[in-house]
Amino acid sequence: MTERYALSWSGGKDCMMALHKLKKQQLDVVCLVTTAPLETGRTFGHDEKMELIEAQGKALGLPVHFIRCRYDHYTEDFIQDLQMLKKSFSLDGIAYGDIYTDAHFEWGENTAGASRLKAVFPLRAAPAEAFKMLQEFINTGYKASIIRVRKDRLTPAYLGRKLDASFAADIIQTDCCPMGENGEYHTFVYDGPLFKKQIPIQTGNVAESEAAYRLELFL
Repeated sequence: MTERYALSWSGGKDCMMALHKLKKQQLDVVCLVTTAPLETGRTFGHDEKMELIEAQGKALGLPVHFIRCRYDHYTEDFIQDLQMLKKSFSLDGIAYGDIYTDAHFEWGENTAGASRLKAVFPLRAAPAEAFKMLQEFINTGYKASIIRVRKDRLTPAYLGRKLDASFAADIIQTDCCPMGENGEYHTFVYDGPLFKKQIPIQTGNVAESEAAYRLELFL
């Protein structure tokens, strides 16, 4: 019997490639899981509108479950919903799109373990493999735009750029991880091989916080 997995979903390139690889391994991804703090009403990972994540789910033909977590009870709320999802979707495990950060692996394994689920990391690799992974994402045919950058690592000029050969050539010249594993940049994926249709996103204003610049997206 094919194992059934939930996939932790931020809407960006990492979770997209994780889904792509899981499909190639013929593992059954039955739902996407996105955390959305009650304090913001937006996604935890990228501070994105929930409707954009819903649009991705529809385009990919997968249900999205939003974990309405609280900042001061984030892990507790995640585990509680994961236990519920285990029953409702008959899950065997949960997949995460982390690449090489040990603390992320530990958190993913602990949350899965608390729900008696397997934790899988389809992208797990050494930091030296990050540029190759970026090239693989681009060559696979997915389309993604940069929606957020860390102020201390990249300029606002990167906002709205597509993940393509030109971006790859530029990011490799910086001291950033080519895959943005340290939060240097975040993306929104709107089309690609697993999409039933392209998501017609539009760009709005640039919002500035203490640590980052973020490009507003609209449907």
